[in-house]
Amino acid sequence: MDAIDERMGISALSYPVPEHANRIAWTLGGITAVSFVVLLVTGIVLAQFYAPVPEVANQSIRDIENTVWAGSFIRGIHFWASQAMYVTAVLHMVRVFVTGSYKKPREGNWLVGVAMLGLVTFAVFTGTVLKWDQEGFEALGHNVEIGNLLGGVGLWFSPAFSDQIPILLRLYGAHVVIIPGLILVLLILHFLLVKRHGVSPHPSLPAGASGEQASAAEPTEPLTRHIRRLVTFGLALAGILGILAVLLPAPQGPSPVAGIEVTKLPWMFWWPFTLENWFGLSAIVWGEVVFFVILVIMPFVDRNSNRLWRRRPVAMISGLAVALAVIVLTVLMAITPTEMHL
Repeated sequence: MDAIDERMGISALSYPVPEHANRIAWTLGGITAVSFVVLLVTGIVLAQFYAPVPEVANQSIRDIENTVWAGSFIRGIHFWASQAMYVTAVLHMVRVFVTGSYKKPREGNWLVGVAMLGLVTFAVFTGTVLKWDQEGFEALGHNVEIGNLLGGVGLWFSPAFSDQIPILLRLYGAHVVIIPGLILVLLILHFLLVKRHGVSPHPSLPAGASGEQASAAEPTEPLTRHIRRLVTFGLALAGILGILAVLLPAPQGPSPVAGIEVTKLPWMFWWPFTLENWFGLSAIVWGEVVFFVILVIMPFVDRNSNRLWRRRPVAMISGLAVALAVIVLTVLMAITPTEMHL
């Protein structure tokens, strides 16, 4: 390692890690990154056998499940890793919000995280379409309808954008190239900003004159030890994903039938679809826009120098209201029969 470091300068990326950063709540960002790596590896394997053409896409997935060695297991891990990445990304942002870790000088890193959450959401959506079963086909239908609703802004989501290329193929390109590439770039930037500003101090520590909590009294350790702990959590996650892949294989329905709508989108999208039930298709767009605008402006409107949640009542009540709204809307869609949605 010394020889490699002498030539590559890897130690330049290291920074001291405070003791509290080794708690699982503070490693959720790293666990999200582990999920991303699992998705990259399994996605590369699946891409060797998937055919992103409407006529054969569904059958190619069935071939992966039935004829490719360990194909069903690999696809199951890919499916559950996508769920894990979404959940841990959301929980990571919740932890950052509760501990006030988006406050000066870390506003930029919060915005990078919000952008990555949007990309993860879009990755889940495009992955649903790529299944090309009834659920995926109907998800594409919503994709096209929203694209038409947006007019010129949504042109890329319309079949008219490139009528010589199936829109499924374009979404496949987004799923395997554009979205992972952007996430990777933002992930590197995210890491470099953590190195630049350091791990956010624990909010219970006393704040200095600048509002930044003092961390000199808290023990630190090298980044390598923190990475070892993260690898441990990653191995545990891999084991859980493997168990889920065996016990609950990734869903795959039959080839789609045009002209009907009998499914619901994945649970991540239930809350905006409750808004659609109430206010129409445009409510999906406005609901998502309002949600991400709230996330973007949060560090700029929460100017309270305190980071302990008890001393930030306005921010905490606002955040709790948004979280409860999303949860309630999600539950309402969960208990709403598909026929009522139609």
